[in-house]
Amino acid sequence: MRDALMAALSTVNDPELHRDLVSLGMIEHASVDAGVAHVKVNLTTPACPLKGQIEHDVRAAALTVPGVQEAVITFGAMVRAAAQPALPGVKHVLLVGSGKGGVGKSSVAVNLAASLAMDGARVGLLDADVYGPSVAHMLGQSGAKVTANEERKMRPLDAHGVRFISMANLSPAGQALVWRGPMLHSAIQQFLKDAAWGDLDYLIVDLPPGTGDVQLSLTQTIQVTGAVIVTTPQDVALIDATRALDMFRKASVPVLGVIENMSYFVAPDTGVTYDIFGRGGSRKLGDHTPLGEIPLEVSVRQDADAGTPAVLAHPDSPAALALRQAARALAGQVSVRTLAHLPDQLTVV
Repeated sequence: MRDALMAALSTVNDPELHRDLVSLGMIEHASVDAGVAHVKVNLTTPACPLKGQIEHDVRAAALTVPGVQEAVITFGAMVRAAAQPALPGVKHVLLVGSGKGGVGKSSVAVNLAASLAMDGARVGLLDADVYGPSVAHMLGQSGAKVTANEERKMRPLDAHGVRFISMANLSPAGQALVWRGPMLHSAIQQFLKDAAWGDLDYLIVDLPPGTGDVQLSLTQTIQVTGAVIVTTPQDVALIDATRALDMFRKASVPVLGVIENMSYFVAPDTGVTYDIFGRGGSRKLGDHTPLGEIPLEVSVRQDADAGTPAVLAHPDSPAALALRQAARALAGQVSVRTLAHLPDQLTVV
């Protein structure tokens, strides 16, 4: 019956990869005992956006096996590393960029990191906006200081299940950094290679606005899995987002998707929706995966100022739910890119 169960499971495709779970190595265990099929599926990410559909399809397939009256489906998760991991122990480096400031890029980056960590992934967050670091404040760690370990490597701080490093925790508060390109390059090198990041599924990098030295240093230093563009809907933001897209294209960094932040506003007293900046503008950016439209909410700003990501402070708010969905969609895109060229393989269970 086990062979019949495996044959049935081989008809179930991953909804994003469009290949069957058996050849993808996602079936960790399959057995039949007293008419009950027991199947453990190893997802390609803890933040799998289509877990519910996979569970439904696996159960339906198992119940087609003669003699099976019930199916018990359990899940594990293992993020597959990129073909060329960027750093030792770090499976994927994901850049979060924008063409201009004021679009909420850092807030989105912090909430993406917190969302992935909430789903069980091991997540790091590098605040590469050296001139205007804000990640530490948004994580409630403005006063913390980065220390060194026994190997004299920087020890990332930890907040809300996310390991992070920010210039705000390395320099006096309020002090302006007046650095030229070579110093920026040196700082980024240290953040990446002289930090004890440990084992991470995802290292999210919050880039500074624009297309300058930091972006160049990063893309020339390490192998990046992909980038996310954050924009607001209005044309003036999209013009700069297009420049960011062109920069990633020239640097051979795949764009995994676009997040439209402050996409719309729902008045809390009337429930009326206002498209303050014009909704859906990010669709003008061409053939790039839309990861989500995040509504404009006062609580997101309040939570950032209070040092707790919105996905943790107000998990049921429309903005938090949209950010959780965007994080899972991003994780799905990483899996698609990592496993798209995986050769056929037979799982040993």
